[in-house]
Amino acid sequence: MNVLSPRSFAEPSTDPVELADLVGSAYAEQVTADHRKDHGLYLTPPAVARFMGELVGTHLGTARILDPAAGGGILVCGAVEAMLSKDSRPDRIEVTAYEVDPALARELQQVLTSLAEWAGKRGVELTFEVRNKDFVLANADALEGLGGLFAPGPLRSYDVIISNPPYFKLNKQDPRAQAALSIVHGQPNIYGLFMAIGASLLRPAGDFIFITPRSFASGPYFRAFRERFFSVIRPEFMHVFGSRRDAFARDAVLQENVILHGVRDNNWSDGQVRISTSAGVSDLEERQVRTVTIPDVLDLTSRERVLRMPATQSDDDIMRLVDGWPGSLAAYKWKISTGPVVPFRAREFQSKEGGPEYVPLLWMNHVRPMQVTWPLARHKPEHIQNVPASQYILLPNLNYVLLRRFSAKEEKRRLVAAPYLAQNFDVPMIGLENHLNYIHKPGGSLSEDEVFGITALLNSSHLDTWFRAVNGNTQVSATEIRSMPLPPHDVIVALGRMARGVVDLAGIDELVEQVLRTTPEALCPS
Repeated sequence: MNVLSPRSFAEPSTDPVELADLVGSAYAEQVTADHRKDHGLYLTPPAVARFMGELVGTHLGTARILDPAAGGGILVCGAVEAMLSKDSRPDRIEVTAYEVDPALARELQQVLTSLAEWAGKRGVELTFEVRNKDFVLANADALEGLGGLFAPGPLRSYDVIISNPPYFKLNKQDPRAQAALSIVHGQPNIYGLFMAIGASLLRPAGDFIFITPRSFASGPYFRAFRERFFSVIRPEFMHVFGSRRDAFARDAVLQENVILHGVRDNNWSDGQVRISTSAGVSDLEERQVRTVTIPDVLDLTSRERVLRMPATQSDDDIMRLVDGWPGSLAAYKWKISTGPVVPFRAREFQSKEGGPEYVPLLWMNHVRPMQVTWPLARHKPEHIQNVPASQYILLPNLNYVLLRRFSAKEEKRRLVAAPYLAQNFDVPMIGLENHLNYIHKPGGSLSEDEVFGITALLNSSHLDTWFRAVNGNTQVSATEIRSMPLPPHDVIVALGRMARGVVDLAGIDELVEQVLRTTPEALCPS
């Protein structure tokens, strides 16, 4: 496959970043969507490549650059362009670029040949090696060094590691997942392995610059990774893209992305981190930037090591307010659990028509902000049989707060909760499908005021902001809800009395603001 002719590479008016983008785009157009998905081929826009390149620090003498998922080479080009624009710049640059796709690796070879010529004309010698190998399998042994997780060997260490790694889930039996058992849990996303191994190959004071989904920042799947990763990488800068679509619009990526710049520092314990935000690529130049202390966003004393990303000062103010609340689910003897009905395991009990022995089966689409709507008369079975054999997956008909476990791709709020009141359903039991979480009171039942108060808080912009700052995934993990602070119990009850019948989010926000203003202990807890 010849994407661009040799003449294209000699075009003097095309700088390295633009050339790499042309090559990557031309290649992506010639392969199938399945091929792009299987290889995690999401093209980095030129503006993002230059933005990331400008994060590279000053490196003198010989600077070694690694891109473990190079694609068309645009990030290497962005880094080299930025390094050569500085007054203090290296005399020599050595590039190592991994690309597992053989055809794309050949195109990458030509891009880096052109980059070497471009650098040579500016007085800097650039050499490169393209490795047509799986980066994870080729370097997984770096995770097992004597010094713990990240122990770089003398022959594999770099001053700059810059990457837009592939994003896709790995099967537990995948050789790459098996090679990284010390840092993965469940069904890992491959980008976390790229981050872990990349950090292990970085020299002290070296630059770690990755653009990835935000999901590594929280949740149980990445807990071991965060603990080990942040023991050697000191974060210096984070850029948060507010839109799930805009960062990689041409590839229809629906992740919330973050650019993380860290420095290899095995003995770090404190410092500051700059945080900036933009809706997407088009407003990168107008981004807001602020500086906070690292402990404000990363609690190194916590086992979870959650990395928070409050994008704006307003978000940070809300975070501080919510963090100061004295309550929690556990403090009020409430609990969050997952709906016990796993559809494919309980097919024999489900029905679309129902009958005398059947009770409601609620799915995610029955749960809307502040209201449960059942039945919907759609294609899914909305009834489940209440017989002795099904008792283990049914719940008693009590008051609950229902919470979607996944948010829709462009949902206004990450948290979508609804009040379930027993009095509205004349049945002894109910079924909750596995994509719902439910808040309940073990050994009893939530009061209706508690149900409405909890539901209103979860649907509010206050807790949505808090949750987005600590969770970068579309999944609403029960772990984060358990750790979520809540205002005093009487504030929740007072809010519940007022929230009945209010279903619009703007109205909920007004009520929450009103209750917080008139309840000083909720704003300034002792």
